[in-house]
Amino acid sequence: MFFRKPSVPTPWKDQNKGNNFSKTKETHYYYHKLTFRYILLLIFLSSCFLFLVASFCFSSTNHTHLRFPVISTTAAGNCPGNLSLFVYQLPQEFNLGLLRDCTHLNVYTDMCPHVANHGLGQPLATSGSWFSTHQFLAEMIFHARLENHPCRTWDPNVANLFYVPFYGGLHASSKFREANQTARDELAVRLVEFLQMQPWWRRHDGKDHFLALGRTAWDFMRNANGGPDFGANCLLDLPPVKNMSVLTVERQPWQGQNQYGVPYPSYFHPSSVVQMHAWQQKMIRAERNHLFSFIGGPRKGVDKAAVRDELIKQCNESTQCKLLKCGRNSDSKCYEPLEVLKVLSQSHFCLQAAGDSFTRRSTFDSVLAGCIPVFFSRHTAYTQYGWYFPANEISLWGG
Repeated sequence: MFFRKPSVPTPWKDQNKGNNFSKTKETHYYYHKLTFRYILLLIFLSSCFLFLVASFCFSSTNHTHLRFPVISTTAAGNCPGNLSLFVYQLPQEFNLGLLRDCTHLNVYTDMCPHVANHGLGQPLATSGSWFSTHQFLAEMIFHARLENHPCRTWDPNVANLFYVPFYGGLHASSKFREANQTARDELAVRLVEFLQMQPWWRRHDGKDHFLALGRTAWDFMRNANGGPDFGANCLLDLPPVKNMSVLTVERQPWQGQNQYGVPYPSYFHPSSVVQMHAWQQKMIRAERNHLFSFIGGPRKGVDKAAVRDELIKQCNESTQCKLLKCGRNSDSKCYEPLEVLKVLSQSHFCLQAAGDSFTRRSTFDSVLAGCIPVFFSRHTAYTQYGWYFPANEISLWGG
C-alpha cells in the first residue's frame, strides 16, 4: 500500500552552494565521484536485494517470525573481493524494539500488518511468493537478508565491511509531527554515539560502515538554514554519518555524495529461480490492451501538479490509456496490489510522473509487470540507480 506524507511546501536553499533544492523541482545535476573503497562489494549486496531470490520459509502468517534456511558460516571465503561482512547487534531501541509499538510507526497508518514476516507484510491469496509489501520497508527486508548472508562473519576483527541495521525510516515516519526537533533527532544522535564507541568504527572512522534506509534521503536531511520543516530528522547531516555509505530508495541528487539509490521493494518475493522464471514467462505472454497507463493522483505544488494534472486529464480522455486514479476515498483501487499489477501487466508503457518526491515505487512495479516505465525527470531513475543502468545513459534517453 502507498501512504504519503505532505509535500515540501517550498524548495529549501543550500546556503553553501546557492542553489534551491527541492524534492521534486528540477535543478542541474551531476555525477558524483564514488569514493567508498568497498563500492563493488556494496553493489553485490544491493544486487542480491534487488533480485530477492533468497529462500524465505514462513511458519505462520500471523506472526513476525521468519524461519531462514541454514547457511554455512564457512562460505565467506568464496565471496567477491574476499568480502567479510559483520552485522552489528545493535541495542533493540534502534531496530526490533521499534516494532513493539508498530501501531504508531507511521503517522498515517497502522504498520503492524506491514512489518510482519520481517517486512514482507501480509501474504496475498495468490501464492506463497506474493505479499502486500509496504513501499518503505526495504530496511527491514535488507536486514533479514544480511542476517543470513553467506558472506557474514561473526568476528568483527576479520570483517572488512560493517552493516548497521538501523530502522531509521520507521522511526522517522513515527516522528513527522514531532515539533521538538531535539526529540525528533535523539535516536539518530544516540546511534552515532554508540557507533563511535566501537573499536571497529575507530579503525577507519566509519568509512567501512553502511546503512540501508527504507525512506528517501529527504526524510533524514533537515534544512538547518531556516527553510521549511516538513518533519525530517538530522541523521544524514551528522558528520560521522557522512563517512558512511548510505543505501536509500531515493538519494538527494545534489548533496548525497555518500548516498546510493536501491530499488523500492516489490510485491513479488520468489523462493526459487523457477518461480521467478514462471512469472517472467507469464508477463512475456501477457495480452497488453493499453498503450499507456498511469497510476497515481493529483499533487499540490506548481511543477508536479502541472505534470500530473495534464497526465490525468489526457489519460482519462484517451482510449489508449488506462487510468487508475489514487485518492483518499475508500473506492480507490490503487492501494490494492493485485489491481495495480493488473493494470501494469495490461500496458505497454507506464507513466512515472514524480509524486511527493522524484522517485516512485511504481517504477519497479512496472518493471515487475513487464511494462516500460516512462520518466519525466532524470532524478526519477538515472541520478538515483546508477548501479543498475548501463554506463552509456545517452542510449537510454535516445539523444
